[in-house]
Amino acid sequence: MNLGLPSRGTRLHDLVREGLPFEFLDQIASLLQMPRGVITKAICVSPTTLARRAKAGQFSSLESDRLVALVAVIEEALSLFKNDVAAATVWMNSPVRGLGSKRPLDMLKTRVETEAVLDLIGRLDRGVLA
Repeated sequence: MNLGLPSRGTRLHDLVREGLPFEFLDQIASLLQMPRGVITKAICVSPTTLARRAKAGQFSSLESDRLVALVAVIEEALSLFKNDVAAATVWMNSPVRGLGSKRPLDMLKTRVETEAVLDLIGRLDRGVLA
């Protein structure tokens, strides 16, 4: 997935601290073929906050951090599903037993939940879980 976002390092840190550009949301939505509202709900951005961010042209550092976490999960899910966007999107939107029957997309609100999703993807990828 190419969003023009560095995967790590000081440039990523600076981008998150400064706030990612608002158009980044549309790039993610387009790549995942998901409505913008589904993504903003996953990162805890209300419609009124979204309107303010659209006007300002960028997200806050906390929202940017959640977007980066979402991108990391998506990249791992795409890897798990051999870059099949449709399959990864279905998985992200479906209850998963290994996550307590929660949807991975609903588990991006906190770092702990995001790590649980990434951990599960890693175990699935290694064939540890059936």
